[in-house]
Amino acid sequence: MRAAGTNPVDYKMYSGDFGRDPAQLPIRLGLEAAGVVTAVGDGVAGADGPVRPGDEVIAARITGGYAGEVVVPGSAVVRKPSTLSFEQAGGFLLVGAVAVHTLHATGVGGGEVVLIHGASGGVGLMAVQLAVNLGARVIATASHGRHAYLRQLGAEPVAYGDGLVERIRDLTPDGVNAAIDAVGTTEAIDASIALVHERERIATLVAVQRGFELGLRVLGGAPGADPGTEIRAAARTELANQAEAGKLQVLVSATYPLVDAATAHRALASGHTQGKIVLVP
Repeated sequence: MRAAGTNPVDYKMYSGDFGRDPAQLPIRLGLEAAGVVTAVGDGVAGADGPVRPGDEVIAARITGGYAGEVVVPGSAVVRKPSTLSFEQAGGFLLVGAVAVHTLHATGVGGGEVVLIHGASGGVGLMAVQLAVNLGARVIATASHGRHAYLRQLGAEPVAYGDGLVERIRDLTPDGVNAAIDAVGTTEAIDASIALVHERERIATLVAVQRGFELGLRVLGGAPGADPGTEIRAAARTELANQAEAGKLQVLVSATYPLVDAATAHRALASGHTQGKIVLVP
């Protein structure tokens, strides 16, 4: 392992959010990692072809990525794009696959307008780029300090806060076709409802209860939500291909030594990070 991505689900696994059954222990953290193959079992192949010792790869979705070495199934492995550092690659596939799922669930296509809330987070930045690559027009909510980077990615950033709906309507008088909520605030859901006519084209990853109440697409691991297992698994190879072609950037906001994983989780849980936080040996 050269780098392991951190994700909110990591600290939720031990926070009690998923229950407090002692049978769940021990919990092996780390759903994604990038590194170098040291050994391969007989007849094992990766998701995108043969894997050999010495290959630089990404592994996701796995168990126990917070480690110096980890054993993973071949099906979890794809080749690391040469355009990405190990740190970037280690925090790339999980958020990328979730972003693909959100765009698939909302049916975003070329020529459409999509509103992405929480656009400067890990999932948000991937969703912005993937939507732009599809030919969609992207309106992205984020704090002012993150607007310049979002513009570089091809989005039109809008600050959240009072008057959000009006600011978006000024940009898109003809309306918004779809919305993706990666932040879960009341404002994000209210604005999406006000701007998107078809509620089935609004997806949330966070506002689970309200999403169900309003008839939105609720995605993820919550009971009753759409986990998108097959879509997310199939997305990994295409994500790696797009990154190899230079069509996807991965923003790493901070790296922490593996021994400081608890500090990294506190930063992650603050909800104020941009891009990805990654652990390194």
